[in-house]
Order: sequence, then C-alpha cells, then structure tokens
Amino acid sequence: MLRPRWIGVLAVCLVVAGVFAWLGQWQLSRAIDTSPPPPGSTEVVRPLDEIVAPGKYLEEPLVGQRVDVSGTWVPDDFIVVSSRFNDDVQGYWVTGQLRVADAPSPVSLAVAVGWTSDKAQAESAASALSAQAAASPARVDLTGRIISDEGAAVPARTDPQEIPRMSPAALLSRWHDTADLEVYRPYLTAAEPLGGLDAISSPAPAEGSNVNWLNIFYAAEWAVFAGFAFYLWYRLARDAWEKEIEDLEDAAGDAAA
Repeated sequence: MLRPRWIGVLAVCLVVAGVFAWLGQWQLSRAIDTSPPPPGSTEVVRPLDEIVAPGKYLEEPLVGQRVDVSGTWVPDDFIVVSSRFNDDVQGYWVTGQLRVADAPSPVSLAVAVGWTSDKAQAESAASALSAQAAASPARVDLTGRIISDEGAAVPARTDPQEIPRMSPAALLSRWHDTADLEVYRPYLTAAEPLGGLDAISSPAPAEGSNVNWLNIFYAAEWAVFAGFAFYLWYRLARDAWEKEIEDLEDAAGDAAA
C-alpha cells in the first residue's frame, strides 16, 4: 500500500470520495426546507401573475394556492372533461378558455367551472356557456385554486374525442383563436360554479413536512459511494499483494523441485 503506484490510486480515490461527499452535502442542504410557507398561506387569495407565469411549471409549495384572475371567455371553448370525482362520486367537469385581461400578449388559462355526475347535463351546460360568451363577451373576475397539469392521456377507443384528464395541453388542441397564444401550464378550479353546475370539491392542500426524505436517502447513498471508493483501493491493493505472494510461493516451489 505504501508503493508509489498504490499511493497514486489512493489519491484518485480521495478525489472521487471528495466529489461524492460534496454531492451528499448538496443533497442534505436541499433535504430540509429552512423557510417553508407559513401554515394557511395557500388560503390567502393572491393574483395569478404573482404565483406562476405563462408556460412555466407550478412550484410544489404553490399547488392549491387560491388566486384571482380576470378575463373574458372564448366562445365555443367550453369543453367537457370526464373521470372527475367530487367526494368520491365520479362525474364530469365543464372547462373553459379564459383569455386573461391586461396581458401584453394573448394569454389563456384553462378553468374548470363546475361539476356534474350527468354527462348530458355537462354537455348542455357547456353549450349554454358558449352561447352566453358569444352573446355577451363581458369581463369576468374569478377566484379559485391553481393546480398542476395532470398531463395528457390516450383517448378512449369508444370516444376518441373524450378528454379523461385535466390537461391544458390537451384542451389547447381543441381551442379556437390560438395564434401567437401563450398558455398557463396549470389550471384553475373556480370557487363559484357556472352554468347551473355543482361546485368543484377542491379542499385546501395538506400541510406538507419541511423534510424531504428522498433527498436524505440520496445523501446516504453518496456517503456509501464515498466509502466504497476507499474499499475499492484496499481491495485492489490486497489483490495485487495476494498475487505477488502466490507468484513467490510458485517460484519457491519450482526452485525446490
């Protein structure tokens, strides 16, 4: 182990272990949130543009934040989304494209405006809301919870036009007047239902822990990797030593013979 070759290998292992130790410290520094949002902060209504920008992902602590936003409905863009649950009862959401007011360029937000357990009622409400938006395109003020995009899903074979997940990206493919349009990635569940629908059950998010156990697990893994670097040096040096002993014993046996 004191030979220059193995001291050099040890130096390399020290560098590798140092990198692993730094990565473990980096994971630990992110495992504990030293400034978590105060309890109940999601229930304070804040302007939408203070929470998330168009095209950006919604940060985890802000999921479920109550926000307010103003805009106008785009006619013919009230669309039914299936597989929506209200207190364990399966049904449908009616969603609309809200063209956000006072934006420097066209920006839209997907809004779930109400729930019903009956598909026919959902489709009727969507048609009525579209007709109302076309007849009187007045500015509306909405309050609700901003929630992350669920992602698109493969349409059902029975109805390829059905949208089974609340995905602004999927809704965008069905919206009108989308030239040069920016879209919010998350969506809004309106606090007050429209079109004679039921209010969407959207309770306050549960207060999470300020400790990220997954990051702590990763930090422990990096510590194991750092220790393995030293074990690898020891194992390689020992294997080389054992091979030399075997060669010496073989040479001594040959000389005796």
